Amino acid sequence: MKLDLKNPIVFFDLETTGTNINKDRIVEICLLKVFPNGNDETKTMRINPEMHIPEESSKIHGIYDKDIVGCPVFKEEAKSLANYIEGCDLAGFNSNRFDIPVLVEEFLRAGVDIDLSKRKFVDVQVIYHKLEQRTLTAAYKFYCKKNLEDAHSAEGDTRATYEVLKAQLDCYPDLKNDISFLSEYSCFNKNVDFAGRMVYDENDVPMFNFGKYKGKPVAEILKNDPGYYGWILNSDFTLNTKAMLTKIRLNAMDNTKTK
Repeated sequence: MKLDLKNPIVFFDLETTGTNINKDRIVEICLLKVFPNGNDETKTMRINPEMHIPEESSKIHGIYDKDIVGCPVFKEEAKSLANYIEGCDLAGFNSNRFDIPVLVEEFLRAGVDIDLSKRKFVDVQVIYHKLEQRTLTAAYKFYCKKNLEDAHSAEGDTRATYEVLKAQLDCYPDLKNDISFLSEYSCFNKNVDFAGRMVYDENDVPMFNFGKYKGKPVAEILKNDPGYYGWILNSDFTLNTKAMLTKIRLNAMDNTKTK
């Protein structure tokens, strides 16, 4: 089905040096721009990440250090890329949690001011997860290879859930058999920053989502412990996280002045 577009939309994917959005860099970027009339065009380029590409990453995407010799660094292409996606919505697969945060970090490192706050983000992976069957009955059949005969009885559902979790641990080697890990892995929050270090609560109040102040209002902590702001700015957090934290701090200061 042809997309019903009011603005162009850019589908994009990144190959990177790793999965740490704070530190890892882009080694290849592909952008597929689809116009409202249905026409499309593709731009693909290799990027010199200015760091060694770890072997484990190269084995996944097939790009090694020798392959990016002579390629431009991101800073050299940043303005051109920003202009290319100007006025476009963005789409990808797991893009909300990875590709967009990484891309934003690269733009910030390059000193290119790009405002994505008015863009629409379409994550095809999330759509897939929401529309494909995610019921306990479907999960039980998929992982345990059995039909759930007493579905929707409390005991039947409870035992099936237990069996599904055990089967998931058997199925996925990277899924750690650790409750803290599983709890973190299975949560989903409404992020303030792309990295999810701050999240909105049910009243849309920004809350810290890590460390000793996890679950505490950001503005309140910045007021009561101003040194925490400086610590974050000087620590290994994404530039986007620092920028959003600064925005909250400035807004809080403005609100104090107007009272």
